[in-house]
This record gives sequence, C-alpha cells and structure tokens, in this order.
Amino acid sequence: VAGLGNYGLWGTRHSVGMEVLDRLARQLAAAEGWRVDRRCCADVALAMAHGLELVLLKPRRFMNLNGLSVASAAEIYNLGPEDIYLVHDDLDKALGKVAIKLGGSARGHNGVQSCITALHSNEMTRLRIGIGRP
Repeated sequence: VAGLGNYGLWGTRHSVGMEVLDRLARQLAAAEGWRVDRRCCADVALAMAHGLELVLLKPRRFMNLNGLSVASAAEIYNLGPEDIYLVHDDLDKALGKVAIKLGGSARGHNGVQSCITALHSNEMTRLRIGIGRP
C-alpha cells in the first residue's frame, strides 16, 4: 500500500495519501515500525490485516518521482502491479469523498503516472481521496 505525496510537505492536500498511510499504520499497530529503507528511498512499515502481510510505503521523493520508490519496493518484496494499492489525492472529487479504481489511466495525476511508467503497468488498484479544486 503506497501513500503518494510530496515527502516532507505534511498537511498539504497533495500529501493526503501519506497521511492516510500514517492513520492506517496506527490502526494496525504498526506506527512504531516505520523505518527508512534506502533501497527504495521510502519509509516502510510492515503490518498484518486479516491474515495478510502488508508493506506500507511512503516514498521519500517528490510526487512526480513516487513511482521509482514504488517500483523498487515491488522488486524488493516480489510484488506485481496487481498486488499494489496506491492511495492518492484526487482534484476531481469533492473534499473527503473517496473512490476505489482498478487500473486505467492516471487521469492527469503525476504520482500515478510515475507509478504506471516505473512499473510498466496500469493494473494497480487506487484509493482516490477527494481534495476538491482550490
């Protein structure tokens, strides 16, 4: 599960994916497990949910390069694009509205496009978090 955003720019709408990951880690009692993984240039935490082992990932790159971290982590943890969930902001959704999307285009989202390019696939599931238009 990769929370897309601009690392270090906490509290901004475009980093809502990382904030969702922080909350998920707390709910899964994995918040103390965050560590820097230099191999994929990301903060990583491992968690269990309903018998599944999850790799939580917050790329330490700007949004338009998040895919490099996601692809590196996929290689390290032997994951295919179909195993990856992207959590990201969506300008076209009203603030606070959420939607799940399987595959398809990036719809203008630079972080998602970076993941599609780096993974050579658009088969990732996306949790789109509405941030509305400014």
